Amino acid sequence: MAAVTLSVANVKPLGDRVFVKVSASEEKTAGGILLPDTAKEKPQVGEIVAVGPGKRNDDGSRQEVDVAIGDKVLYSKYAGTDIKIGSEEYVLLSEKDILAVVS
Repeated sequence: MAAVTLSVANVKPLGDRVFVKVSASEEKTAGGILLPDTAKEKPQVGEIVAVGPGKRNDDGSRQEVDVAIGDKVLYSKYAGTDIKIGSEEYVLLSEKDILAVVS
């Protein structure tokens, strides 16, 4: 069995899935208290780094994904599959798990 080296450049999502780079979580509270790793909230904002070709319709045509590479998005808290490449964290999401595009 051959070993596979995973990098962002060779990840291509299938169907209506998108690959999102997770934004850093808050290190401090508004009052200035430092948070330990166990108390940090899971981030819900990230930047899209790869987009799949889109979902297949019943007639075989493709429905394009509404987001593009570079968009900052807000997604559901417990959605997707968490992936760590090097020191960076990513999430592989279905398009339906994206709640909004953040400008």
